[in-house]
Amino acid sequence: MIETDILIIGAGPTGLFAVFEAGLLQLKCHIIDALPQPGGQLAELYPKKPIFDIPGYPEVLAGDLVNNLMEQIKQFQPGFTLAETAETIDKLDDGTFIVTTNKGTKHYAKAVAIAGGLGTFEPRKPALENISFYEEKGVEYFVKDPELFRDKDIVIAGGGDSALDWSIFLSNVAKTVTLVHRRNEFRGALDSVEKVQELKKLGKINLITPAEVVAIQGVDHVESITLDKNGEQETIKTDYFIPLFGLTPKLGAIANWGLEIEKNAIKVNNALDYQTNIDGIYAIGDVNIYPGKLKLILCGFHEATLMCQSVHNRINPGKKYVLKYTTVSGVDGFDGTRKEAEKAVVKSID
Repeated sequence: MIETDILIIGAGPTGLFAVFEAGLLQLKCHIIDALPQPGGQLAELYPKKPIFDIPGYPEVLAGDLVNNLMEQIKQFQPGFTLAETAETIDKLDDGTFIVTTNKGTKHYAKAVAIAGGLGTFEPRKPALENISFYEEKGVEYFVKDPELFRDKDIVIAGGGDSALDWSIFLSNVAKTVTLVHRRNEFRGALDSVEKVQELKKLGKINLITPAEVVAIQGVDHVESITLDKNGEQETIKTDYFIPLFGLTPKLGAIANWGLEIEKNAIKVNNALDYQTNIDGIYAIGDVNIYPGKLKLILCGFHEATLMCQSVHNRINPGKKYVLKYTTVSGVDGFDGTRKEAEKAVVKSID
């Protein structure tokens, strides 16, 4: 049995930052995540894309933000149960919880914070007869490592931001990039559309519209795809086919925990501490909903901070906590390390 003060479900940026805020209050954290590595959407969907609205960072790559958060919480030695999903939760008579994963790993916690982002992501797959056979054999629904496509022929299908952005990015990585969309119009950022248009003129992106991929060929790996363009079929040789038709988020087993759900999100009390309808269970970040909710990373950081304060009061009833700024108090890690500002030199002036 893994024991902790706060069990955090979701290793995205909000869940990771919650570890830091909990550590300042001397609360231990353990994190469960279905992905094999921390970072959530940032690590899984767009690690190489820049984020522009993180305070103090005019621009930061999503993957770098994850690395920075991991470095920030290293002092507080969080535990991780990765590549497993939280399956069941049992509330004990004393108000504590036991959460069991799909692989049978049990976690005992004094409070639970659900920070699962938008839930478990499932890609919207094109209706191609044999597509499942080629998954991880040339069909990729996410661009996790751009180097996989280095000097390869790739076909991207889609008409949104992801299809546009990855076509632009991979035009400097892949041997050839073909972008296929069933309409002539793209639903994405104007500058991305204009950039694709420019790269098309330069011969760096082969743009085919309106058209649809109707078949995949290959023995043990994707070797070619067949397009239907205005009723005429054309076969294109390719090493990889990347359909980017969006993702379908699902809460998964958490939806069966008796929590109040609205619009596929968990209702919380945002007037106080982001607690759910079950005492001791909190929901922070994109997974929650309340009046005025904004699904932004910086909002998740704020919610994580207030959640940790509430858990401290829950675990230590009657114990007064005096908020001190880290510039004054410093940061004492569970590993014995300490971070603090340099002390002023005391010296008289003659």
